[in-house]
Amino acid sequence: MEFLIITGLSGAGKSRAADVLEDLEYYCVDNMPLALMPRFAELCLDAHGRYDKVALVTDVRERDGFGELLGTLDELKAMDCTVRILYMDADLRTLVRRYKESRRPHPLAGKGITLEQAVQKEMELLAPIRERADFIINSSQLTLGQLQNRMFSLFAGTQKKRELQVTVMSFGYKHGIPLDADLVFDVRFLPNPFYVEELRPLSGLDRPVAEFVFSYPQTRKFMEMIAQMLDFLMPHYVEEGKVNLTIAVGCTGGRHRSVAIAAAIHDYLTAKGMSSINVNRDIEK
Repeated sequence: MEFLIITGLSGAGKSRAADVLEDLEYYCVDNMPLALMPRFAELCLDAHGRYDKVALVTDVRERDGFGELLGTLDELKAMDCTVRILYMDADLRTLVRRYKESRRPHPLAGKGITLEQAVQKEMELLAPIRERADFIINSSQLTLGQLQNRMFSLFAGTQKKRELQVTVMSFGYKHGIPLDADLVFDVRFLPNPFYVEELRPLSGLDRPVAEFVFSYPQTRKFMEMIAQMLDFLMPHYVEEGKVNLTIAVGCTGGRHRSVAIAAAIHDYLTAKGMSSINVNRDIEK
């Protein structure tokens, strides 16, 4: 059984780290009292595999008991638990700025103690824990996405690969733009198969409609430009930490042009090795 202790400086991102670990199927508990950790470990062990990976967040809020953390970790190891420490760190300037922005009091702040002094005191108190840490993440210059990527690289292993899930959705403007759309492409400038009598009852999923739409040079040029844009955007979305992306393609009714273009975008992304699904919201309306 694995216990990961998340500790470190207040404001350095311990709760954010726990959120990412939950995505990695860790059972996470925030602000776990040290005195309860051994008993909690016993309960997890008695669950017979239900809680194989547990992350416990503890910090200077423990006050007097915080100095007992190392002893508590030895107790957990004596119970045949794998115990590791993730220490969330940040520089003094960053922590002071974050507290000023959040307008929350520092746990060690008090009468006659400035915010800067409180942060410095916490750094001194946690120095022995930092030295024992198995992992140290300095979040000073990390965006949320970069922190997520760092956490995945450390704890995902080979069991779970973090990737961007793309939904390519066709829609009709007369039915409204999808609320969850990140990118919206309007293809109403393309020739409309609706006005070709034999194509009207078909949809963009039918080959005659797709061939009609892509028989025009403006369609092929449009797809070239879309491909170039996606080649540029996708790596940046992944680096930023985006997990879900919805690309919405709209025409008037959402049955012909948008369906054909959305399918082509989906096929392009799939050929690039990306995880993509194709949804046609208004094809039956």
